[in-house]
Amino acid sequence: MEDLTKDDTATNAEEFFERYAAALLARDAKTLAGMYAVPALILFPGTSIPVTDARQTEEFFASSWRQYEGVDAIDKKIVIMAEAPGSVWANVTWSYGGQPRERFCYQLIETAAGYRIAVLTLMAPTQQRGVT
Repeated sequence: MEDLTKDDTATNAEEFFERYAAALLARDAKTLAGMYAVPALILFPGTSIPVTDARQTEEFFASSWRQYEGVDAIDKKIVIMAEAPGSVWANVTWSYGGQPRERFCYQLIETAAGYRIAVLTLMAPTQQRGVT
């Protein structure tokens, strides 16, 4: 893997989440599933979900489209929290309907095909107290 500068990291993360948002708006579960590493770990309060097959992620998204009914535009605020060789932690707040709706910490790992989500952690939505 090539060594990325901070600017490269921010640009690559922005491009990754642009593709993620486009797939979400297109309701493209297969593309979204391809953006997750296998294995991966999904962390929700009180629940840890080990992902051992891309079909798990695809089925999850396919079953969740109802919660995005009427959403045809989405904004994101990305904060790079930390970097390590081959890994980036990004705090992303997703807004639609004019307000923040979802916030996650994504651990992205570098692969030959670009970033993949290795760990997804649900965060409490906030008004971004001091976070840009």
